[in-house]
Amino acid sequence: MASNPTNTAAPTGGLTEKKHDRRSTSSESVSGTGFAEHADRTGTFNQNARLEASKKIANPLAGLSPQRLEAMGEEYAMMAGLTSEEDIRAFRLGARIAGDESNYDLIPELTEREKEVLVRETTHKWSNPPMLYWVVVICSLCAAVQGMDETVVNGAQLFYKDKFGIGTDSQRDTWLLGLVNSAPYLCCALIGCWLTEPMNRIFGRRGTIFVSCIISAVACFHQAFTNTWWHMFIARFYLGLGIGPKSATTPIFAAECSPPKLRGALVMQWQMWTAFGIMVGYIADLAFYFVPDHGIGLGLNWRLMMGSAMIPAVIVVCLAFLCPESPRWYLSKGRHQDAFGALCRLRFEKVQAARDLFYTHTLLEAEKQAMSGVKKGNRFKELFTVRRNRNAVIASSGLMFMQQFCGVNIIAYYSSAVFRDAGFSDVSALAASLGFGVVNWLFAIPAMYTIDTFGRRNLLLTTFPLMSLFLFFTGFSFWIPEDSKAHIGCIALGIYLFGMVYSPGEGPVPFTYSAEAYPLYIRPIGMSLATATTWFFNFILSITWPRMVTAFKPQGAFGWYAGWNIIGFLFTLFLVPETKGKTLEELDHVFDVPLKKLVRYGADQSLWFFHRGKNGNGMRPTAPSAEMYHGDAERMNEVVSGQQLGEGEREKRWNKEQEREGGIMGRGDAAGKV
Repeated sequence: MASNPTNTAAPTGGLTEKKHDRRSTSSESVSGTGFAEHADRTGTFNQNARLEASKKIANPLAGLSPQRLEAMGEEYAMMAGLTSEEDIRAFRLGARIAGDESNYDLIPELTEREKEVLVRETTHKWSNPPMLYWVVVICSLCAAVQGMDETVVNGAQLFYKDKFGIGTDSQRDTWLLGLVNSAPYLCCALIGCWLTEPMNRIFGRRGTIFVSCIISAVACFHQAFTNTWWHMFIARFYLGLGIGPKSATTPIFAAECSPPKLRGALVMQWQMWTAFGIMVGYIADLAFYFVPDHGIGLGLNWRLMMGSAMIPAVIVVCLAFLCPESPRWYLSKGRHQDAFGALCRLRFEKVQAARDLFYTHTLLEAEKQAMSGVKKGNRFKELFTVRRNRNAVIASSGLMFMQQFCGVNIIAYYSSAVFRDAGFSDVSALAASLGFGVVNWLFAIPAMYTIDTFGRRNLLLTTFPLMSLFLFFTGFSFWIPEDSKAHIGCIALGIYLFGMVYSPGEGPVPFTYSAEAYPLYIRPIGMSLATATTWFFNFILSITWPRMVTAFKPQGAFGWYAGWNIIGFLFTLFLVPETKGKTLEELDHVFDVPLKKLVRYGADQSLWFFHRGKNGNGMRPTAPSAEMYHGDAERMNEVVSGQQLGEGEREKRWNKEQEREGGIMGRGDAAGKV
């Protein structure tokens, strides 16, 4: 939609570029010369220019002729030292396919085998070399490590809190129990998440996973040999040094090794297999419950529970270097031949590997241009000073906050204690907790489909009210007389129903939303902030629950988090725009609007919903965007000239646009769906 900054009269790529598989508005070359020329004219990129540059990273190859693409592919192969005739041919054809994947069947030089493989990328996207699925196995095991780390404490605390002298309902003991249980998440928020970038830069993706799993394994082993609450706190605190970098790196590793059409599904596996690890943690709690002490001081069973979480971590440590490193990381280090070798192990044909390597190199060059002259401190500042970025921070950080304050982890970490307080025996409480783990895992599987069909916003608007309802139901069930069978049954039912609606909604959406909300030039910083947010409030939830359930009783404690789900619904309705199926350019338009317009849209959507329910008709409101609010040509002129319109002038232009279109409520479904 935006004009070319080097020539405002040039034709634009716009949304018509969607015919390309890799969508873009750019027509610049692989070297990003357009960006450099603009930088020369203006000295440095202003804030809006960097946003425009980020858009062009969607595909800097769009609009180039086949001959130019082939020449660029050959030039890159020679530069990378890949000089064999077979490799040069692969890059010549791969570069042409990277520019426009819709017409590869018209390339006569491709063999029938190569055409068949390219077709099957679309028709049979799960048909890939075994090495790619080995990467998937490693990433799934990392997710299982994560989930198991989080839940073995659920059953173990039934024993060690009494052994450590922090098992009473006194104010001191409840706070200390919460502090011990929440220690890893405090470390994640303060240290672990911020180690992700330097560890990835030094060790690579595989190396970061390897090191973080070593830390996790050692910490879990250490937990099994503690004898005091403060000793357990130390062991669990540095467990966060493994959890933080691993949780941020593993999805990136999967994405960078995956073919484009399979990328979203593989990244979503993180949530599903984390839920699987949560379930396995409950199984370990139940399996070791009856282990006798065998003369070991303070007991043996809880030690085995805590130590068992090291098993999947050790497996990952043993297998991590049997899979290839991320090709993108190799490229960031200038190791082009290693990157090509890794991709050849992850693709069936060399032409596929050459296409993906050439395209990744193109993106990295464009990113360097987009970030040129921008210091890291300034990028962090621009998270809050640029409206497009600020709105993304509000939406993504709010969803990360709500992922914790929806109340799921009071069940993940304390369900055994909750069930025991409800009248279950210890074994029955652990079995009931296992039931929650099974529900959480099974209902995470449909999210791989619904998140891209039903949409992120719609999933949240549907599940937040249901989560609130089921937490109220669970808390109020504690008022049922304990001698009634309905007392236990209703509490368990409420928790299971909560897990059923959490898993496809607030479970996978926040991480997915945060990963796509930010422009590329600040995405690593934005993701670090989002991840630190969720771990910090995970710490807050974990440390406060034991004291809260003592002070408020279960009815008030569950009601507290039920109320937060209502707030989460209102937050999503008024401040979280939909991102499903959007290109980078479209996301800039989605987020670069005044907050009051987002709030207005949420109010209009509510009125439309109830109006339709009452009368069976009504015009669907259209989500606001910068395109509606501020004309594209005028917006690009601002970027080129380095000017920024005042808020009042923007308001006048948006109102004129509304009058011309008949207002938001009058544009109807033809203007686009919610």
